[in-house]
Amino acid sequence: MNVFTAEIIGTFLLIVLGDGVVANVVLTKTKGNNGGWIVITFGWAIAVFTGVFVAGKVSGAHLNPAVSVALAYLGQIKLDALPLYLGGQMIGAMLGSFVVWVCYKQHFDVTNEAANKLAVFCTGPAIRNAGFNFVTELVGTF
Repeated sequence: MNVFTAEIIGTFLLIVLGDGVVANVVLTKTKGNNGGWIVITFGWAIAVFTGVFVAGKVSGAHLNPAVSVALAYLGQIKLDALPLYLGGQMIGAMLGSFVVWVCYKQHFDVTNEAANKLAVFCTGPAIRNAGFNFVTELVGTF
């Protein structure tokens, strides 16, 4: 396995398991509906562990473009390797998202709340305030 393949597989597993648990908790008529945030956080923890376990020895398991760009900036990876990392992560994330969408298609169809459908694939602030939201993201990033 090479860096590109490792990032595809690691990111794919991260997204399938992570977005999959969110879909199971927030979409209508799933067995895990209303399972709560602890189910989601535990599922994401296992998703991160699995992605890192699978890709770690080969690529370092960046699994996130921000990590790869930061490591390239710091000189930890060569700039010519950056497209392999980013490409693998994007492909893995798209494939993982597609698998989650296909597996939960019937549940997406019967879920009326647009926010719950969106929550499967991204997060957003409960209270929109650009200044506070920026500070929260800054603190969370560091």
